[in-house]
Amino acid sequence: MEFSVITINYNNFRGLRNTIESVISQTCQDYEYIVIDGGSSDGSVEVIKRFSSRIAFWVSEPDRGIYHAMNKGVAHAKGKYCIFMNSGDCFYGKDVLLELKSKLVADIVIGRVSIDDENHIISPPPCGELTLYHLYAGAVPHQGSFIKTSLLRKHPYDETLRISSDWKFFLQVMIFDNCSVSYVGDFVAKYDMGGISSANPELMLQEKEKILSDMFPPRLLADYKKMKQSECFVQTLTPQLRCHGRIDRFLYRIARLLLKIC
Repeated sequence: MEFSVITINYNNFRGLRNTIESVISQTCQDYEYIVIDGGSSDGSVEVIKRFSSRIAFWVSEPDRGIYHAMNKGVAHAKGKYCIFMNSGDCFYGKDVLLELKSKLVADIVIGRVSIDDENHIISPPPCGELTLYHLYAGAVPHQGSFIKTSLLRKHPYDETLRISSDWKFFLQVMIFDNCSVSYVGDFVAKYDMGGISSANPELMLQEKEKILSDMFPPRLLADYKKMKQSECFVQTLTPQLRCHGRIDRFLYRIARLLLKIC
């Protein structure tokens, strides 16, 4: 089996219904569907039961948080790749799994995630190779990521974190384990902006700082903070900067030169 699609939910029956419908409408049938509910009391269980014939495994019971629920989902996964489409998030279209199946050529394959009707995306791919800086300054959307199940079993999500454990996971496997990563241009998911991470930017920042301090020496982090500040300055000088085009590259070099002069 190629895919294990995992949905976690807690008291979000409307979002859950939308997510389930987007999953079971996939034209590719080489997947299993796993739903982990945290003991909802808002009608979510009734929604799950309504679609239970299309769900390989589901459970509704109290858990210790988002990442405990995600780890529970991985424990039941039989697919080669897992993708988390949590309640409220939806596949971009009915052919996503079918179209991505032939593009799974790396340990982690990352597609685009739309946040609105204009297809603005979260966490655009880096220019060139993914590096520590890209992860330090941004994130990788789990809704758009097909991750080998073996990686998720080797590095379970840190359940002591509330909203940044997936970010820690990507740091671990992409930087320390040097796993293979591939970006594709396909839109994979539509992101629900009402999620806990969107509503708690301060907590996300606090957790990221803790993760970095736990994983990297202070001298290294000091350099990366300087690089991030420099990049912000460059983006201010060239607000329309993109990773392609002669004019953009010229402006980028000018901005970098100004940084050195300063």
